[in-house]
Amino acid sequence: MRHGVRLGIDPGDARIGVARSDPSGTLATPVETVRRGKGDLRRIRQLVTAEEAVEVVVGMPRSLSGAEGPAAARARDFARRLAERIAPVPVRLLDERLTTVSAEAMLRGQRKGAKRRAVVDQVAAVVILQHALDTERATGRAPGEEVVTDVAAPSPEGVEETHE
Repeated sequence: MRHGVRLGIDPGDARIGVARSDPSGTLATPVETVRRGKGDLRRIRQLVTAEEAVEVVVGMPRSLSGAEGPAAARARDFARRLAERIAPVPVRLLDERLTTVSAEAMLRGQRKGAKRRAVVDQVAAVVILQHALDTERATGRAPGEEVVTDVAAPSPEGVEETHE
């Protein structure tokens, strides 16, 4: 198992939850919630740089049957665009079925509202990243699917940062 900080990402339609691991890759903790839209990928790239992340794990919502629907297609597209912007840092897609449900259950009893939704997104990112860390520790292999791009390392000036 490689050592270094990993980031976990829960890409929602309105918000993106972000979590980080400790350098030993043992424990995931919440970082922040990034508003989806213009500048979202730039902010995540800043976090990758600031944390000196060695890998980013993006949650991919599959249906209970394992099929990929529209939400999974959006997550796949988001992961590809992120991978292009943070190359050569690898990006992996990890099945995240039920992570939001798990996050909601962990926060049961807290008041509803925008603040709680932002925390749920961060906790979902923690659940995704913790699952990746635990799986890698148990199997000795990085879980999920690596996102492959044709981009080597983009220059900051040459990358469009808007969200589509």
